[in-house]
Amino acid sequence: MTIDTGALIGLERRKARAIHFLDLADQGLITLHAPGVVLTEWWRGPTEVRRRILQVVEVLPLTLAMHHAAGEALATVRGATAIDAMVMAFAASRGEPVLTGDVEDLERLRAAFPTVRVLGLASRT
Repeated sequence: MTIDTGALIGLERRKARAIHFLDLADQGLITLHAPGVVLTEWWRGPTEVRRRILQVVEVLPLTLAMHHAAGEALATVRGATAIDAMVMAFAASRGEPVLTGDVEDLERLRAAFPTVRVLGLASRT
């Protein structure tokens, strides 16, 4: 499962749905992936909570193809942000859903990445 900055913030703030996925990852039932760009957006220095999160979340770089896909999405989805487009391109390339605190923005990007399922922190979808 791909997680974005909002999901990292949700983990840090101990939001129930985010913690549910963290527990599944701890049990080895799922793997949590984050593209490196979300770490930059989230990181504000080390804390015990952030260290714990990074023990479970695998942070990975984007490939050139992912950057291309994100750029093409920006050309077609008006108002989309680069980081959101990179998250969706990352998830699409891996065949993973995205866990986010910002469902509306990522849902708009599904126009460019129709195979990506967007899961919200506040919902059970």
